[in-house]
Amino acid sequence: MVRLIEPQHHLGLDDYEVFTHLSTAVRDLQREARTLGPLFEGRRVWMVNSTAHGGGVAELLPPMVTLMSELGLDTRWLVLDTDDDEFFRLTKRLHNLVQGQGDPTLGDAERELYEKVNRQTADEIAEYLSPGDVLVIHDPQPMAAGAFLRQTHDVVAIWRCHIGLDEQTPETEAAWQFLCTYAEPYDHAVFSAPEYIPDCLSRKSTIIHPAIDPLSHKNRELDVHKLVGILSAAELVEPTHPTPGAEFSAPARRFQRDGTWEPATQPEDFGLLFRPIVTQISRWDRLKGYVPLLNGFAELKAGLPGDLDDDDLPQRILDLTRLVLAGPDPDSIQDDPEAQEVLGEICDAYLKLPAELQDDIAIISIPMASPKENALIVNALHRCSDIVVQNSLREGFGLTATEAMWKRLATVGTRAAGLRQQIRDGLNGYLIRDPEAPGDVADVLRMLLGDQKRREALGHSAQQRVHNDFLIFTQIRRWLELIADTVND
Repeated sequence: MVRLIEPQHHLGLDDYEVFTHLSTAVRDLQREARTLGPLFEGRRVWMVNSTAHGGGVAELLPPMVTLMSELGLDTRWLVLDTDDDEFFRLTKRLHNLVQGQGDPTLGDAERELYEKVNRQTADEIAEYLSPGDVLVIHDPQPMAAGAFLRQTHDVVAIWRCHIGLDEQTPETEAAWQFLCTYAEPYDHAVFSAPEYIPDCLSRKSTIIHPAIDPLSHKNRELDVHKLVGILSAAELVEPTHPTPGAEFSAPARRFQRDGTWEPATQPEDFGLLFRPIVTQISRWDRLKGYVPLLNGFAELKAGLPGDLDDDDLPQRILDLTRLVLAGPDPDSIQDDPEAQEVLGEICDAYLKLPAELQDDIAIISIPMASPKENALIVNALHRCSDIVVQNSLREGFGLTATEAMWKRLATVGTRAAGLRQQIRDGLNGYLIRDPEAPGDVADVLRMLLGDQKRREALGHSAQQRVHNDFLIFTQIRRWLELIADTVND
């Protein structure tokens, strides 16, 4: 039921400090840790979530666990591991309800299932705990387990909720009525935006923004040869010369017109190294707005004249632009049972498009067999992109946008609360007015594709925004402060 995960993060603070643009943040973090150090003696922090790979939380935890331990706060990672598919279907429902979507009917059967798995989880977590330890529970899946343990053990318990909605609806009320039963025992809670905090946690909540690791495989700089090597190894481009890198354990796959999945170079090379590219990379989730983005791109293309003047550069750019919709292999994400269904809906929408428009769109499944290779593929796809979109209908925060902003890319989001925390409309990116309106999507893409200088200016401003507020050093400093304050109460 519970697995101890060894984080695959092999960088220490010295590795970051050698970079001039990161050194000040590293030294500030080290100074804060030395000040708070006495409060951490004899304690261990246990991070608990529902999956070791796939999604933002699983990516946040490895560098957090490693660097917090280096700073003197012994930190470990536990993952809820159950083969009960019905449990994950229920927690996916709760996830959607917190974000205002789905059937709000939750009864005794749902609570019985939820508590059964969480009590088993709590019993197994208890074997790892010592008096004075700090338990950090991430998201709704193991929330009840943390509440049960706080009532029976001498530990500090903090609940970290990565999702939310900035309005009350029947769906959110149903979700919080269900979850608030388990809120009272917690010492504190953490959210990504103040609008997300429910009444039951309003007096003991803190805002800590998620953050990215600038030297992770997903975010580090890639030189030209490394970029081409990754694309070749992942079968995203057709190599025309030998490359020094090793073959990947599994290639990326592209959806074909006949319903099969083949190398992304089929039926022909997609032109990632040559054409203007618009990209969205996220989980296969209805709330990520994939189908509306697909329809918006179709409307963009439909607005082009039949005969293009070779001297009309903006029109030629629009004509050459292609769209990449990418996400993880859905069979590899245990806690997201809807992923395969949603991917099927995206593929169905693609198959309804005219054949000539299908040629301009690639639906890519990114393998998850190797976390390193997965991250490098995402990085390479970003580096090939002129615009990165996160067309979310709801978004708890949206590290996919943060990652693109860090790479100096023109980033397009929506007015979902999490994306508004990051993107200042017109200053370091653009926000689509209505992500479900194809015309609104097409208008923003058309404007940005036609203005390279604006894209470059947005990208530079976006990177500075991330540097100031959304790097892992700021996030860890906030966590150290919160843990110190909580154990000192």
